[in-house]
Amino acid sequence: MKISIAQLNPIIGDLPGNAAKILDAARNAASCGARLLLTPELSLCGYPPRDLLLNPSFVEAMNSTLQQLAHDIPENLAVLVGTVEANVKSSINGGKGLFNSMALLDEGRITQVFHKRLLPTYDVFDEHRYFEPGLQANHFTLDDTKIGVTICEDLWNDEEYWGKRSYAINPIADLATLGVDFIINLSASPYSVSKQNLREAMLRYSAIRYQHPIIYVNQVGGNDDLLFDGNSFALNRKGEIVCRAAGFDTDLAYIEFDSNCSGGRHDLLPSSIISACESEDEEIWRALVLGVRDYAQKCRFSKAVLGLSGGIDSALVAAIATAALGKENVLGILMPSPYSSDHSISDALALSDNLGIKTQTIPIGNLMEGFDNALVGLFAGTEFGLAEENIQSRIRGNLLMAVANKFGYLLLSTGNKSEMAVGYCTLYGDMNGGLAVIADVPKTRVYSLCNWLNSNTEIIPNNILVKPPSAELKPGQLDQDSLPEYEILDDILQKLIHEHQSAAQIVAAGHDPATVNRVIQMVARAEFKRRQAPPGIKITDRAFGTGWRMPIASNWLAVKGAYQAP
Repeated sequence: MKISIAQLNPIIGDLPGNAAKILDAARNAASCGARLLLTPELSLCGYPPRDLLLNPSFVEAMNSTLQQLAHDIPENLAVLVGTVEANVKSSINGGKGLFNSMALLDEGRITQVFHKRLLPTYDVFDEHRYFEPGLQANHFTLDDTKIGVTICEDLWNDEEYWGKRSYAINPIADLATLGVDFIINLSASPYSVSKQNLREAMLRYSAIRYQHPIIYVNQVGGNDDLLFDGNSFALNRKGEIVCRAAGFDTDLAYIEFDSNCSGGRHDLLPSSIISACESEDEEIWRALVLGVRDYAQKCRFSKAVLGLSGGIDSALVAAIATAALGKENVLGILMPSPYSSDHSISDALALSDNLGIKTQTIPIGNLMEGFDNALVGLFAGTEFGLAEENIQSRIRGNLLMAVANKFGYLLLSTGNKSEMAVGYCTLYGDMNGGLAVIADVPKTRVYSLCNWLNSNTEIIPNNILVKPPSAELKPGQLDQDSLPEYEILDDILQKLIHEHQSAAQIVAAGHDPATVNRVIQMVARAEFKRRQAPPGIKITDRAFGTGWRMPIASNWLAVKGAYQAP
């Protein structure tokens, strides 16, 4: 049996467009002799549809689109399509009104529907808000081959691999007991750094444990703050990878299931294996480029604008935007103040020359004087401080929004994760924007990415890489005047945010108690800023986005979580 993997990039809610992508893949698969086509989780509506699922007309339209798609599928091809199905018993028995489902289309009709059994509610997931879990093991028979069906989370509960169970059932084990010939998993698994290594290791363990081949299909593309990296793959019963689709791109891959293998053991035969990224930096770069490209296109932007300060953050964002949208579609705005250094302007211009993007320069000295004059009476008798510094940032943010508004550009904000974590950013200033490109990229990783980018040809001017970072909001200002060194700060943030360590544990790891307490307090106090930030592209397992649900009015981190000397 020849099987095709359709690694699709849907637009959420675009039912006709997504159906057209599925149909196009089906026609290509049929022309290549495939008998079965696999598509990702919720491939018809795109994942995650979120509260669109609360709209009955949306669910009805999905069903109508699915019926038409079943009619249009080529003959002799069976297709699994991700959709939702009504839980007709919910009004009597209780429970949610929908199932997260896969529909089997064959012979011009919907022949079977399978329901997702494990519904995640951690990180960015909230599936119990919409769905009722399926109760039955899912499988079907096609040309005398018994095929097990799982949907995304269904494969993430092997108690031997994880050392615990997160759910009461293990759908993979249930299917192995039923004697299926191979297992498929149809996913929309969000990207985070090195997650593909985890997926492959986990499924390798399951394939070997249950002696069953497994085909894993994943969505690709950016949807709001979430990225999906594709990287669909298949393993034989020995746990060997026999097929891998492209990373960070759509693909249509093929693999053969042989029911006549030596020794009578049915198995998947070797097929095309696309190489994985060579480094984490390459992986993150490709993810961010895809995220910017898809966010712009799916939100109907063709051009982007950003402020170019001559610093490393805006340099990286400009490089990403250029790779994502094309140099002719990126505009950099230089907004020097009386505190801006000469090298900031020259470095920004050198960057724009390297990238080939256009720039405009808008000095803000006169605007600063206007604000000073307007506030002179109210601010009389006070010293120059943070309020005056932030006015500069807000002037720049206002100018960038004006340009974006006037010409219909997408404004890209350039703050990194380290700054977002501790609030070293200005509301209605440098936080302005439609997309926060590197809001999940720590400062140390920003440097790593820029050095990787320069490994063959200098794209980021060397002076940007070597000069001390500065907001340049007052004479001689450096980031390290207000923050710990970024290597120290990022390590504390990694332990606090990602590893959920206490202040005592972080101090025990070798950090200064006063510095740890200060960072914890800064993180807690900045929550109100993060709540008002534009969506940021998620690349880690703990981002300041839909999976981050911290209260604003809270004293836990700032007071209870602080380190107390023994």
